[in-house]
Amino acid sequence: MSPDAAATTTPREDTELMRRVQLGDEAALGALMQRWELSLKAFIGRIVLNTSEAEELAQETFVRVWQKRGRYRADASFRPWIFAIAVNLARNRLRWWKLRPLVALEDWTEVPSDSGTAAEGETRRLDRAERASAVRDAIARLPTDLREAIVLFEYEQMSYAEVAEAVGASSKAVENRIARAREKLRVALKSWV
Repeated sequence: MSPDAAATTTPREDTELMRRVQLGDEAALGALMQRWELSLKAFIGRIVLNTSEAEELAQETFVRVWQKRGRYRADASFRPWIFAIAVNLARNRLRWWKLRPLVALEDWTEVPSDSGTAAEGETRRLDRAERASAVRDAIARLPTDLREAIVLFEYEQMSYAEVAEAVGASSKAVENRIARAREKLRVALKSWV
């Protein structure tokens, strides 16, 4: 999970905040936003491959949380529910861009800047940056269903059941998607292993 407040939340706290959101408490929505914004941006960014779009879609996720607050069930886990909203928004944005091929993939994909420290040797820093770029590129080339599953499982550290709930598939389908994604990544990154 991304290093943000969501790492310290408990499902019970999220459920209580959602109960308050369902009653129209905007401050509770603000608390959920503080807890989950960075995780959602990181996840969406890995799916749509664009930082500014990820920020926009994370905000839209919270708009949808507010709009769909009546549909949230207190007996359901909040984390897969909010990631399901984010998955759907990311899928819709990818479909939208696919229908509008005026923007080249290279223009659409932003590569995050390297964050190496001054103490690292230049060669080692460049090797790490090149390796990270290779991993990002390999993940970006995965089909969307495989990319969603592997990002939620590996980066967001969700269980198969949580990923299944977020992407609308069975646990077995998610397990298969993750296995296929890992195999494709292993082949794509064989020169780095």
